[in-house]
Amino acid sequence: MAEDVLTPDFASYPWTPLERVEFSRHVVVHWADGSALDCHPLWLFENTVAVDPVTREATVDPGDLPPAESLRAAERRADGALVLTWADGRESVAHPGWLRSIAAGEHLPSFVPGPPVVWTAGLGEPPTFDGSHVLDDEAEFEAWLGAMCSFGLARLRRTRADRSLLEELARRIGPVRGSNFGGIFTVEAKLDADSTANTGLNLGQHTDLPTRETPPGFQFLHCVENTVAGGASRMTDGLAVVAELEAHHPAEYGALTTLQWVFANRARDGDHRWIGPIIDHGAPSSPLTLRAFYPVRLAPHMPAEDVERGYSALRVFSRIAHDPRFMIRNRFERGDLVGFDNRRVLHGRDEFDSGGGHRVLMGCYIDRDDVFSRLRVLRRRHEASGSDHPTADHPTRGEQAT
Repeated sequence: MAEDVLTPDFASYPWTPLERVEFSRHVVVHWADGSALDCHPLWLFENTVAVDPVTREATVDPGDLPPAESLRAAERRADGALVLTWADGRESVAHPGWLRSIAAGEHLPSFVPGPPVVWTAGLGEPPTFDGSHVLDDEAEFEAWLGAMCSFGLARLRRTRADRSLLEELARRIGPVRGSNFGGIFTVEAKLDADSTANTGLNLGQHTDLPTRETPPGFQFLHCVENTVAGGASRMTDGLAVVAELEAHHPAEYGALTTLQWVFANRARDGDHRWIGPIIDHGAPSSPLTLRAFYPVRLAPHMPAEDVERGYSALRVFSRIAHDPRFMIRNRFERGDLVGFDNRRVLHGRDEFDSGGGHRVLMGCYIDRDDVFSRLRVLRRRHEASGSDHPTADHPTRGEQAT
């Protein structure tokens, strides 16, 4: 009778029957393989009785919840579902597959995409997928997003090389995050450049927009033209850099995680400012945020006696971020589209002669929340269909940061 059991979301779950149910103050459900889940009565109330069948959201304010003692019975139904009886005579049913997903941690934000793959120079190239039909191939699109979230970067090749494609692709993921560069922006050398990105200068390894309270999550760059000599793109996994610092340079790691700097953009028509450390671990369960862009690092925000220590740590950070052991270097070819985690992956660019050709990239930012949300939706559709996932040209390289 699985079809009569409402779940508090829109996912589909395999029917994994309960083996037995224990009930005293809490409800403990058990499966045949030894797995178990301890459930508080009020949590069960919120996710069965209180669920709106249309929105799948809870409808009872915490101040209106009944006492936990209002749960009078918890039993295994013949088909393995959990049946709950409440003091007012109502019965509710919990889907055993949904309960099993909670027991397995599948509800946690980190479950999809899973643990990050930390990489170094051994990766060679970004995980790469065929972009020629990515707008029409949901499986390829999902595989590319999945690799991008795991490795922190992934590339599409052979996409349509025009200035409109990036916006079309971004709409498949979620809202484009605006910045002082606009929504969809162009990266090309300009005589009156508004950013060092729009010059032919070498750009050291950095993350974008540390001037914001929450820097953009993912950045996307699409090459529509590249006829210049030089200008190779460089990528460094910040997770590998942080691990190297913590293991072999603990004093500098301490300075980089605690000493704060003021960041401010130098724009004629904008004035964004924020204060934070270079390595910002944030609150528990927060993702790593690297605030590493020297053109907008304005001033130290620390006691005077710590400033020399702060600069010394910056030198070590930069040296490791640029170390060939940690960095990959690839040329943008026409039709290449790279997505990368702007708060994790440091990116840079070799110098090029802007008078010797044209190098035009279209770019945009999309927040991590929206990228991960789209991946979760695509993955549950894919799993429901039972089809195989496409793989990258480089599916397993770099799994160890060595």
